[in-house]
Amino acid sequence: MAYIGFARSPYNPSKTYETILEELRRRGFEVGFSKHHWMGDAPFGLIIAETNKGDVAIRWSLGKEFRLRLEETEKEDYDEFVEDTLEYLSGD
Repeated sequence: MAYIGFARSPYNPSKTYETILEELRRRGFEVGFSKHHWMGDAPFGLIIAETNKGDVAIRWSLGKEFRLRLEETEKEDYDEFVEDTLEYLSGD
């Protein structure tokens, strides 16, 4: 199983990354590997993590308070979510 997520964060990209990983651990995900993609001047990014419960991809954007919503999804939908987000971040 894979997961996609949507987060809002009032923090900078580095603090957002840390906060999302902490929240995943709080929800029972053991993160083995993770990476963070964002553009320096864009108020959003993508965090990808390999966990004990499956692959997780979370798209985040700036907001007034921290929120995270996760959805279970099929691997094909997860792959499309990651590909579309990375394409948008790269400006292609």
